[in-house]
Amino acid sequence: MPFEIIRNDITLVRADAIVNTANPHPIVGAGTDSAIHRAAGEKLLAARERIGEIAVGESVATPAFSLPAKYVLHTVSPVWEGGGCGEEALLRKAYDAALALADRLHCRSVAFPLLSAGSYGFPKEIALSTAIAAFTDFLLTHDMRVILVTFEQGTAALAGGLFGELKSYIDDRYVDEATIAEYGLETRRPARRMEAAKARRNAKPARPQQATIQWYTPYEPESIACDEAAGASSDLDRFLKRTESTFSEHLRDLLNECGEKDADVYRRAEVSRQLFHKIISNKDYQPTKSTAIQLALGLRLNLSQTQKLLEKAGYALTRSSKADLVVQYFIVHGNYSIVAVNTALYDCGLPLLKTGTAL
Repeated sequence: MPFEIIRNDITLVRADAIVNTANPHPIVGAGTDSAIHRAAGEKLLAARERIGEIAVGESVATPAFSLPAKYVLHTVSPVWEGGGCGEEALLRKAYDAALALADRLHCRSVAFPLLSAGSYGFPKEIALSTAIAAFTDFLLTHDMRVILVTFEQGTAALAGGLFGELKSYIDDRYVDEATIAEYGLETRRPARRMEAAKARRNAKPARPQQATIQWYTPYEPESIACDEAAGASSDLDRFLKRTESTFSEHLRDLLNECGEKDADVYRRAEVSRQLFHKIISNKDYQPTKSTAIQLALGLRLNLSQTQKLLEKAGYALTRSSKADLVVQYFIVHGNYSIVAVNTALYDCGLPLLKTGTAL
C-alpha cells in the first residue's frame, strides 16, 4: 500500500487512526497534542486520563470522538537530549509501537505527525529519516495506507542535508538538457558559445572534398511500385521476427536471476500482489511507467538494468525530466526505498510513484 506525505492539519485528515504526540502524563501538551484534543472534544481527555501514564516509546488507543477517525493512538516519543541517550532508538520504538497498534486494530489507514520534531527538539533530519525507515520496514509486510502529515512546505527541505545532494544532482543534469531542448545547442552556456566561436575562428579551412557522382538505373513506374511493395513486405516480416522478450518475460528472467521470493520483490516495489501476478501471467502486459520503475526498485536493479527493463515497456529515464532524475539519483546511490523516492519527489513538487494501486 502507498506511503504519502501531505501538507495539512492532521485533525482534518480522514484515516482510521490518527497518531497523537502524547505527553507521558495524562495531561494536554502543546502543539499537535493540544490541536487533537481541541478537535476531538473533552471526551478525549477523559479517555486519556483513564489510561494513566504511558512510557516513552509506547502507544495506546482511545476512540477519536469528534475527529474524522476511529481511533487516536496516543504515542509518547522521546525528547532530544543531544543524541547520547538512545533517543533515536526510542523514536523508532514509538513509530513501531503505533504501527503495530494500528495493525492490531485492523486499521486500513493511519496518519502520523512527524514525531518529536517540534517542541521535543529532535533534529528534523533525524526525525524524518527515522520515520521513513519505520514506514518502509512496516510496509514491506503490511497492507496499510500510511500518511505523514506536516505543516512544512516540504519534508525534504525539513530534513536539511538528507536530500542535499539531490538538488545538485538534478541541477547539474537537468539545466543543460532543458536549455538544449528549449533553445538549441548554441545557447547552452555563454562561455561555451564563446569557446565554440573561438575554435571556429582558429580552425584551418578544410580541403574541399571531390564530389562523388552515383548513377542509378531507371525503372518503369510499375516496376518500382511492385518491387518496393514486395521489398517492404519482406523486410517488415524479417524485422518483426527480430522482436525481443516482452516486459513480462524480461521481468520473469530478472526474478529468476535474483533468486528472491516474488513476495519480497513486489512488497519492496509497493505493488499489490494482484497486479504483480497479473503482469507475470500476461506476457503482453503493458505497465505504466510508475509500475515499471517501482519493479526496478523492488528488484534493486542498477541504472543500466533499470533502463533495459523500462525499454521493454516503451519507456526510459531521461535527463529532460526532473522526476526521472530523482529516480536516477536514488538508483545511482543504491537507495531503493520507494518511501525515500516519493519523499524527494514530493519535496520537488513532482508526481509521486503511484504505489499500491492497480495500474
